[in-house]
Amino acid sequence: MKKILMLGGAPTQVPSIKKAVEMGFYTISCDYLPDNPGHKFSHEFHNVSTTDKEAVLTLARKLKIDGIVCYASDVSASTAAYVCENMGFPTSPYQSVDILSTKDKFRAFMQANGFYCPKAKGYAEDEVQKSQSELKEFSFPVVVKPVDSSSSKGVTILEDPSKLKEAVEYALSFSRAKRFIVEEYFEKVGYQLGGDGFSVNGELVFRCFSNSHMYPINPIVPFGESFPYVMPNDIQTKIHNEFQRVLTLLDMQTGAYNLEARLNKNGDIFVLEVGARNGGTRIPQVTQYATGVDMVEYTIKAAMGMDCTDLKMVEPTGFWAVYEVHSTENGIFKEFWIDESFKKNNIVDFEEFHKKGDKIEAAYHEGAISGNMILKFDTQEEMIDKMDNMYNWVKVVLE
Repeated sequence: MKKILMLGGAPTQVPSIKKAVEMGFYTISCDYLPDNPGHKFSHEFHNVSTTDKEAVLTLARKLKIDGIVCYASDVSASTAAYVCENMGFPTSPYQSVDILSTKDKFRAFMQANGFYCPKAKGYAEDEVQKSQSELKEFSFPVVVKPVDSSSSKGVTILEDPSKLKEAVEYALSFSRAKRFIVEEYFEKVGYQLGGDGFSVNGELVFRCFSNSHMYPINPIVPFGESFPYVMPNDIQTKIHNEFQRVLTLLDMQTGAYNLEARLNKNGDIFVLEVGARNGGTRIPQVTQYATGVDMVEYTIKAAMGMDCTDLKMVEPTGFWAVYEVHSTENGIFKEFWIDESFKKNNIVDFEEFHKKGDKIEAAYHEGAISGNMILKFDTQEEMIDKMDNMYNWVKVVLE
């Protein structure tokens, strides 16, 4: 059996581990959390942090693996590319993946290559005073965030310059590199674009765009994605071309991407993210419902050097969504309240993460969720209306 190393065993990564086993590979998982649920599905587990590139490379060489997968994790994407480069496996360049995974590097890349990009600048932990003095050069509001975190952790929309230090401290608390970025807030028109894509030999051959629905308590954090994207085809093509330009300039090869972009009233396209990994909120699973394309399988095939040239663009059919069930307050979890008609007509699958008595926090970032639903709808109008008003249909009840 060929050996595959899976970086991480969190709940969001369980589908990739199960798929690797299903495909007949000897599946090894690793991270620094032995109790993560994914490890019980792998053949073997090693307690090695997925962000420690040298330690993972040492492990990979010792195990004589044949491929490595980073699934649904920004922080591990560069590790996977690093191991691949050092072991001669198929990969996109490590330097390029590092750019995509590090927010200030990605913004600098965009500025250098003529992409539309609001003013942005990265700073080290000891440059807080410098960032304060340069704040006058920015138009407010600005967004302050760690350069190397995911799931919107550590992000603040700052309107009051006097609170910069507080926002920076919050950002740095989520940054392994102890760096933060300040960038001008981009006022979007319509829904922020989300979803996943896949390139083969550098060409973005498949993508499934979504509408991102935002938390009321944090308007830059999506609580769910609905499919298909509601913008006209000509706009979708323009956005596709911007993503493709990123991939071409960075010499990206074969693999999956988590995609985010915004449009403003002038029609400018702001590429927020091209993460070199699958989406972490069951986006690959709802994409399969909508298109029939198994993105998890293609991710594993790419990592193992298998042929992916049969993958072609498939337009979504029907109306689908993934919803991150969350609380708007801190407290002790009691139960989920779900409207009976919604439960009967809309819920395809529901993963519950909390049980009665668990301490939970308000969802200021994507990591603070109590469950995850895959949903279906009869019409686009129903999809948009229910996703924009989910508190009428699903609630987290606290004690």
